Amino acid sequence: MTRIAAALALSTALVTLAGPLAAQSQGDWTVGVGVGYVNPKSNNGTLAGGAATVDDNTQGIFTVEYFIRDNLGIELLAATPFKHDVSISGIGYAGTVKHLPPTLSLNYHFPTNSAWKPYLGIGVNYTTFFEESSPLGTLKLDDSFGVAVNAGLDYQISDRGALRLNARWINIETDATLNGAAIGTAEIDPLVIGVQYVHRF
Repeated sequence: MTRIAAALALSTALVTLAGPLAAQSQGDWTVGVGVGYVNPKSNNGTLAGGAATVDDNTQGIFTVEYFIRDNLGIELLAATPFKHDVSISGIGYAGTVKHLPPTLSLNYHFPTNSAWKPYLGIGVNYTTFFEESSPLGTLKLDDSFGVAVNAGLDYQISDRGALRLNARWINIETDATLNGAAIGTAEIDPLVIGVQYVHRF
């Protein structure tokens, strides 16, 4: 939660400094392409009686957003598959998993009369895990639903193009089984840092 508070505080400070308003129009579409760095929290729960650690990963990310009203957009986040190694204290390397984290968010973009345009969003995430492998046996992670919050800042580089920096916290918790037996819950809850080029249509 400290990560969420820091992201929201940064975006609020940027809004305060932003200046007078200038609307983003209802009916606009934006498409974003870039990279996302997934950094799971430091304590990832207990698996097979030991403390679990999930490492980080960077992959391509894509966003599509439709403005249902001036300054208010519905955004879909997609990505290429993220891959993570899982370690367990007392065991060491315990396996590798891949996941896809599509996230649907409602974003409010604070309009300004400058090139800097901050925004805040909240939404829901669905994470699906696949291609799990482990030297210990057959590893399986359940799919996950959770809340997602995000804060971002666009820097306008042309009439229709912008560079975007975004911080997104996602609640991801998944029950794990090994050889069909429950071994605990992995609490991933990552901070996702994204850098994108965003184009408005």
